[in-house]
Amino acid sequence: MSLLFFIASGTLFGWVLSRSGASDYDFIQQMFLFDDIQLYGIIGTAVAVTAPGIWLLRRHGKSLFGHALVLTPKPAHRGNLIGGVMFGVGWAMTGMCPGPVLVNIGEGKMYAVAALVGVLVGTGAFGALYSRLAARLRLPALEVGTGDG
Repeated sequence: MSLLFFIASGTLFGWVLSRSGASDYDFIQQMFLFDDIQLYGIIGTAVAVTAPGIWLLRRHGKSLFGHALVLTPKPAHRGNLIGGVMFGVGWAMTGMCPGPVLVNIGEGKMYAVAALVGVLVGTGAFGALYSRLAARLRLPALEVGTGDG
């Protein structure tokens, strides 16, 4: 797969996030305060569009490019809850999850740089602390790498 394809796909995704308002701080806060439910509709539409595609990919066992597709269920553990709460708190505080952080920076919103620093520090802390937390929280072994791609 060409690097150009991934850059174009990411750019298109960022443009859609920007145009839909899904990267706007006030729009995100209105969603969390239940003042405006439009973003829930956007998220629901994304799930409704994506779910049949994933179902088809799983049914045929191959990716769109003919590669073998192996999707293994991830184990449920207390780390899912802890990570989900941390993600949600960060999203509610900054109005951004990782994708919109880059969109906001691209839109020239400099406060998003602080959110990007938070994403990078949090990712680094996760990598550095996982082995210590795994035993204490009974987390599964961390799989490293991206597969054979």
